[in-house]
Amino acid sequence: MFEAKFPNRIICLTEEGTEILYAINEEHRLVGISGFTRRPKQARKEKPIVSTFLDAKFDEILALNPDLVLGYSDLQRDIAAELIKHGVNVFIFNHRSLEETLSMILQFCSLIGCEEKGRNLVNSYQSNLLSAQTKAKEFPFRPKVFFEEWDEPLISSIEWVSELIEICGGELCFPELAKESLGKDRILDPKLVIEKNPDIIIGSWCGKKFKPEKVKIRSGWDQIKAVQTNQLYEIKSEIILQPGPAALTDGIKEIQKIFKKYFQSAS
Repeated sequence: MFEAKFPNRIICLTEEGTEILYAINEEHRLVGISGFTRRPKQARKEKPIVSTFLDAKFDEILALNPDLVLGYSDLQRDIAAELIKHGVNVFIFNHRSLEETLSMILQFCSLIGCEEKGRNLVNSYQSNLLSAQTKAKEFPFRPKVFFEEWDEPLISSIEWVSELIEICGGELCFPELAKESLGKDRILDPKLVIEKNPDIIIGSWCGKKFKPEKVKIRSGWDQIKAVQTNQLYEIKSEIILQPGPAALTDGIKEIQKIFKKYFQSAS
């Protein structure tokens, strides 16, 4: 009798796959993670680190004998190609929106034989989104928000972040840029932010700490409401810049906290 098996030795080259496996209590199938993994904290203590985002320790990955390697975006195409040459099963997701993120979770869980767990997880995240949307209706108005993903050059928020800000009750300063998947296509002239005059500025500089003091001294930015009223906030990149469980849970909470502080200070 021939036996069909789902993957049981999984390597995740990005954080969201790791967080999903822990969320559905399937972390025992995880045999390797990315060095950029911060969530959940125990993953770094329990699992070997076999990659960064753009580089991988191929010998160590092959030694772990994975039956599935999970990656994210075209930026990991070279890693994927090298592993495929060695006969490894590789699945690369390329999700950018909230809808695509929810679909990714469902598809990944189905791929490893955990479709019901995946549906339950997706249902919980959909509830989070609906709750945030309902709460936002209580606001007297929608504050204008500029979210900067990087400072030099200045880069506006990617799609799932932009969607979360709108769902939580904010009005994006540059909604037309949200669907641009590449950072280079979301680069802004700082003068445009002055013209938009946001009520709130949120920073999440991937790999380094957001510094409000640097924002305040930008040429002409003292004219911006958010700078004048000190409405400058950071959301850590591991919370908001990962298109997965982190953004759909703590990411929502952090945005809501910021809006709460804004309306409290404005009253």
